Amino acid sequence: MKRILKPVTYILAAVYLLVDAVFMAVARPIARWIGRHFEFRRLRDWIRALPPYPSLALFSVPVIILEPIKPVAAYLAATGQFVTGAVTFIVGELLKLVLVERLFHLTRDKLMRIPAFAWTYGKVAAMKAWLQATEAWRAVRALARAAKDTVARAKAKLVGSFSRLETSRD
Repeated sequence: MKRILKPVTYILAAVYLLVDAVFMAVARPIARWIGRHFEFRRLRDWIRALPPYPSLALFSVPVIILEPIKPVAAYLAATGQFVTGAVTFIVGELLKLVLVERLFHLTRDKLMRIPAFAWTYGKVAAMKAWLQATEAWRAVRALARAAKDTVARAKAKLVGSFSRLETSRD
């Protein structure tokens, strides 16, 4: 049984890491950009002033509104509109992640006062910690770092080639 579950664990860790890395690599810079370029001080202050349960309701809004995007995207892909389905899925997920991340950042302390939320958050954090402690996760993470380093070296080499080309033209 362990021989069967080990490859499945590797595959699940790889898929989770890939999806998480791709979406969060895009969502975090978008969230930071929004935070830098738009002045939402009054809105932020209002959100931070909310009691715990209204904070939970507000935190749930992006999930409730944007979660139906997945079946819509699946329908579009199933009807042959693959690009539209993919774009719909990606934009919906990115929007949801950005909004949820920003709201969680603003309301975390209040949300942790709700026993059921704190319990669920603890279970999710424990599950994530378990997954990250597995051999499969470490192996996939090492492969991801190696791939990232390879891409960075190739990019630097390409940029260097263009720089030399520009200076040789002058």
